[in-house]
Amino acid sequence: MSRDLSVIVIATKNEGKAREFAHALAPLGLAVRTLSGDDRVPAIVEDGETFADNARKKARTAGEALGVPVLADDSGLETEALGGEPGVFSARYAGEGAGDAANNAKLLRELAERAADVPQPSGLPEGVRALSRARFVCALALYDPETGAFAEADGMVDGWIIDRPLGSGGFGYDPLFWVPAFGRTMAQLTTEEKQSISHRGRALAKLADLLRKTR
Repeated sequence: MSRDLSVIVIATKNEGKAREFAHALAPLGLAVRTLSGDDRVPAIVEDGETFADNARKKARTAGEALGVPVLADDSGLETEALGGEPGVFSARYAGEGAGDAANNAKLLRELAERAADVPQPSGLPEGVRALSRARFVCALALYDPETGAFAEADGMVDGWIIDRPLGSGGFGYDPLFWVPAFGRTMAQLTTEEKQSISHRGRALAKLADLLRKTR
């Protein structure tokens, strides 16, 4: 980025994501604000074929509308048993406007039909079963309308989808995503633990390194 920033606009209204961005960027002295309450940015159709396509589109659209640098992410879940689904449709897997509960319920229904003979990771709580290997993927794009330039980073984390939600933290598919390294789901991790291994945490760490080199 060509400017000395103290605040970065995040192209989201998701407060869970905003908290993760704020936690990762605070060491750089950067605060974040979201698009909540700002009607200057038009509705963005996330029709890209990849997470990176959608992240660039969101960052560019919001950046051009606001005239300031905007950071956007597109992230989601890929499951082995479903051939990579829900993928770029993760946020709307159960339909446009569907919430986390509906998306999670659909994922469990789809996997339940294909979960025969899935190998089981060690350390699962008694009575809990893994339905598929899975990974979370995140693509970040920071767009500066002054230069038309992007700074980009990505990250991923491997795990398993289990047959019931565990934990009350996080958002999205976090309660279903079992992290073998911790023996817990993403929704059971502290913010620090999640940031250390999550797809978004890893992507943000890479982006923070890029920003340090250009400030």
